[in-house]
Amino acid sequence: MKKLFISQPMVDKTDEEILKEREIAVLEVKQLLNEEVVLIDSFCNEELTPLGYLAYSINCLSMADVAYFSKGWQDYRGCTIEYDCARKYGIKTILSEFDAHKTIVKKD
Repeated sequence: MKKLFISQPMVDKTDEEILKEREIAVLEVKQLLNEEVVLIDSFCNEELTPLGYLAYSINCLSMADVAYFSKGWQDYRGCTIEYDCARKYGIKTILSEFDAHKTIVKKD
């Protein structure tokens, strides 16, 4: 069973929208990997600075076997930093716009 980290834009989204996207992401990853995953709970309700949230999420990412990047991730600096960390530290990455027949799960 793989440990899954989800990176997603959260600006202007309700908690319900964020959690619904995460449910969909878990299903997509299970389908792509053809195995069960356990979600690393990186959803934070604490009041932190933007850098504090990023530090928290990178700590969560450090525990992951695979990182899923939700639609629009490339337009948000926190998500792009998480992506760079995942790639540079050998965590498999999945982009949300995948086609199960074309996507390659990459690991550097």
